[in-house]
Amino acid sequence: MDLRNRRRLQAGLIVAIFAAPVLVMLGLALAGWVPRGRSYGQHLQPERNLASMPVRMADGKPFAFDNHAAVWTLVALPGPDCAQRCLRKLDMVHRAQITLGQHADKLRLLYLGTPPTSDAAKGFAGVWTLATTPSHALADLRADARDSVSAVLVTPDGMALTRYAAGFDPEGLRQDLKKVVH
Repeated sequence: MDLRNRRRLQAGLIVAIFAAPVLVMLGLALAGWVPRGRSYGQHLQPERNLASMPVRMADGKPFAFDNHAAVWTLVALPGPDCAQRCLRKLDMVHRAQITLGQHADKLRLLYLGTPPTSDAAKGFAGVWTLATTPSHALADLRADARDSVSAVLVTPDGMALTRYAAGFDPEGLRQDLKKVVH
């Protein structure tokens, strides 16, 4: 084998080394394989900008979704009559926030709806920011079933990114939060 053919062979091997992973991933994608690192929530398409949505906190002050401190917001959207199951799910969401450790302050919890009034809701306002907005806002994302809650993850610039439908898995939410909040 002369020098010219050896150089061509080397160049072909280098191209093959870089092309092989691309071809393997293309084959896996066409076969329907999804990597385990996927999101547990439903990506909102198109994303919605909530920065201009009027939201009033319980004390009457406006709530701003967009912020310069790079703080994400998890919005809880309760269905009618948030009671025991709804409160249990909200408690699990708060626990997911705690597991963020030193990054827990990079996630705000916003409860957007009529606050629960049962005895089980004691201390609820100390964990969640209570707020209201016009009833039509986010109506398509709100939980429909009684005593249920859905959630929406909002980026620091106010974009609604991911929806967690009623009955979502708090462990899946926790895993998603660990990926984005840091």
